[in-house]
Amino acid sequence: MSSSTITTKDGTQIFYKDWGTGQPIVFHHGWPLSADDWDAQMLFFLNQGYRVIAHDRRGHGRSSQTAAGNEMDTYAADVAELAAHLDLKGAIHVGHSTGGGEVARYVAKHGGNGRVSKAVLIGAVPPIMVKSEKNPGGLPIEVFDGFRAALAANRAQFFHDVPAGPFYGFNRPGATVSEGIIDNWWRQGMMGGAKAHYDCIKAFSETDFTEDLKKIDVPVLVMHGDDDQIVPIADSALLSSKLLKNATLKVYKGFPHGMATTHADAINADLLAFFKA
Repeated sequence: MSSSTITTKDGTQIFYKDWGTGQPIVFHHGWPLSADDWDAQMLFFLNQGYRVIAHDRRGHGRSSQTAAGNEMDTYAADVAELAAHLDLKGAIHVGHSTGGGEVARYVAKHGGNGRVSKAVLIGAVPPIMVKSEKNPGGLPIEVFDGFRAALAANRAQFFHDVPAGPFYGFNRPGATVSEGIIDNWWRQGMMGGAKAHYDCIKAFSETDFTEDLKKIDVPVLVMHGDDDQIVPIADSALLSSKLLKNATLKVYKGFPHGMATTHADAINADLLAFFKA
């Protein structure tokens, strides 16, 4: 078991964990979090005999607090450098939210030569989040402008309010609220760089992954909660699953955006079944 860093071509240090042996699973975290957001999956699949790998995206967690390169092409290129460094073959790439966009861009651009066998998009941002004439069901740009304003004004408070409210569905009547989960989200967010987090809002909301999805040939499991308040299902998973050549769509009734944490047992079981299929 190890954790380490690689230095990318532009001098950015990318932190990663690499545990176990067997078929590799690479986990891609959401904004503004870190590899630690995958604890429940890393431990489970390590015990199932897989090699589990998770990195902190540039500007996030323990990686360099970059002022530049905070966009999807560079995120995917960083993953490609990590995959080459670890000489990954036949890997399964699992992405949540922003990490789902990173998976789509990476697999489409760098996933050839046997490096990728399957992919999973969990509560993922593709095809594109922001509303436009081409994407009338998207969220208005004012929503993301609000994120930027809140981050710039008081990042610490904003990073408390998001997990305490819509991210895990803790704002729903009767929800069982976990202060530990909220604190852990805040801890991960505040480890990263404010500039990178600010830039990443544009990356996850305005990047169009339509052509990436069309290029992907490997089997893809698309998992989404129908009560996702962060990435609404109608303009994400329901569209992505139609653009992918070999997709399986699984919708979870009442599950929130952060369902891999709040409902880890259900998500892990379905992931394992897909991996073994």
